[in-house]
Amino acid sequence: MSMTRILPLLLVGLLAACGKSETPPAAAPAAAPAAAAPAPAPVATADGGKGADIFKKTCAMCHQTGVAGAPKLGDKADWGPRIAQGQDVLYKHAIEGFNGNKGAMPAKGGSPSLSDEEMKLAVDFIVAKAQ
Repeated sequence: MSMTRILPLLLVGLLAACGKSETPPAAAPAAAPAAAAPAPAPVATADGGKGADIFKKTCAMCHQTGVAGAPKLGDKADWGPRIAQGQDVLYKHAIEGFNGNKGAMPAKGGSPSLSDEEMKLAVDFIVAKAQ
């Protein structure tokens, strides 16, 4: 059989395997667990946690680690001068993008499907963590 006939069959097989989920092997029975500490309750926010969700999905990639000069979440020294410019400036830079001395902010964090209001929720979440 020639490669031109085998390759399509191989690709179909690989693609079919991608959609299958494997059942993990059964774990051995565990000893009686010690009393586990209850999970911390989610922090109530005015936006119902939507700003935090947007941050996790879009903003964390840069603002969690400081990629390309992005100010890190909760870094009061780095966020302080930005916050001092006012909320409207922060919203504008987050929505429209910004190139500064320390780095660049892509418009809507590189996620053009986010609405301006969603970006404002994310900014509000980030600012709250830096105050």
